[in-house]
Amino acid sequence: MHRSIALLIATVLAVTAVHGAELTILCAAGLRKPAEAAAATYTAATGTQVRFQFAGSGQLMGVLAAGAPADLVLVGDGSYLTIGRERKVLREGIPLASQHPVIAVRAGNPAKVAGLETLLAGTVKFSLANPEAASIGRTLKVGLGERWPALAKAATVTKPTVTELVNDLQVGSVDAAVVWNSTIAGLPGLMAVEDPALAKLEETPIAAVSASTKQPSVALAFARWLASPEHGGPAWTAAGFTAKAGDIWAVKPVLSLYAGSVNRLGIQATLKEFEEREGVEITTKFNGCGILCAEMKLLDDAAMPDAYYACDICFVAPVAKQFPTAVILTEADIVIAVPKGNPKGIKDLADLAKPGIRLGIGNHRQSTLGYMTDRMLDAAGIKAAVLANAVSQVPVGDLLVTQLRAGTLDAAIVYNTNAKPQAETLDTIPLLVPGARAMQPFAVRALSPRAQLAGRLLEALVANRARFESAGFRWRADGTPVPSSKFSADPADANRPK
Repeated sequence: MHRSIALLIATVLAVTAVHGAELTILCAAGLRKPAEAAAATYTAATGTQVRFQFAGSGQLMGVLAAGAPADLVLVGDGSYLTIGRERKVLREGIPLASQHPVIAVRAGNPAKVAGLETLLAGTVKFSLANPEAASIGRTLKVGLGERWPALAKAATVTKPTVTELVNDLQVGSVDAAVVWNSTIAGLPGLMAVEDPALAKLEETPIAAVSASTKQPSVALAFARWLASPEHGGPAWTAAGFTAKAGDIWAVKPVLSLYAGSVNRLGIQATLKEFEEREGVEITTKFNGCGILCAEMKLLDDAAMPDAYYACDICFVAPVAKQFPTAVILTEADIVIAVPKGNPKGIKDLADLAKPGIRLGIGNHRQSTLGYMTDRMLDAAGIKAAVLANAVSQVPVGDLLVTQLRAGTLDAAIVYNTNAKPQAETLDTIPLLVPGARAMQPFAVRALSPRAQLAGRLLEALVANRARFESAGFRWRADGTPVPSSKFSADPADANRPK
């Protein structure tokens, strides 16, 4: 282990031992100014003490991998979050701001640095950050591609942090240094030389929760403060960054979720865990998606839910303006449920039209289940005959299962996920017809003041795939958002996702 990392670990351990109830933050050196400014206002507002340890982003990852305790880690770009998750040392990540590399020179640019070509020509002394130690070094190495080896070879010296690069420039050891634009913002005696190739290499500093923290809700509360437009935003802007549009901060945010009833079994345990880990409250409304959509159409923006988890993509289209993209997480089959042993001998949809069958279906105006059932029956040319036997039309499939178990129905068209928990008393008959497969999309409202929180809820749901599968869903999420405008309202549409 490098001596510098060993020393940093020892320092972190000492701070943690003395201030066990306080937040311990590992922070990239280039983020020091805005992080400390935001922490000061946070402590004043909440009483929570925030203790920092500073190093290059790469060094911080080494410290974490070696087992140093921390609550939150502030790194220079998102690649370290990816690495940290792969190594299982980081969990949630919240974007904070943006920055891009520039060539820092002394005021007046006495060395006449015009851009990268000047540095590559070898006519000036300049310094770079070590790509193994600092975020900007990694960004340059990856972003410049084939140009990086020549630039690295021409450099006079490499250093582990942008702070040291600036120090060398200020004392005259070098004529130029490649640093973040935010690094020299407001520093007297220095100026930035922009280069188009560097301007394209924009990166986003991230507040990432350490996997070792014993107080994730406290860490996340501070991370939300850092990202909030009214608290952290001014600190990032004052330090020369471009602040990101984070969530409005609250001690205990309240996230509103509308969800089709079919999704309840797949998500209820995860919702509870998410509330506890994040220190938030989730208000849920489960119902038929026809009812939910009709209600949302009457709401103003302030009353709209932050997230919507529909029973099928056909009920995202009506609110596509508010929820412009969605991620399809799961799918569920529509089946015929009957009492154990199938006493009426029902084999397919057509059998539901036989005289004397007491049938239960979803209400086609109130629920996705009813709407999709209505379309299937219509496409099969048996709608009128089957509906003549429908003695119950309700907004959610669970009510139909209850009626079946009570003996008031002979059959019901439901989701397989409705029937699965009652497998000891019910049998199911698959429907091998177009439109008998519902796909459940999760969407975050575009103008939600808690969009980042809703996005992390989506991540938590994706991380708990097994819960959906145990509830009877088939998993299909690949994390790709789909424009809601592409979702057809017709469940039998040949262009629906396969």
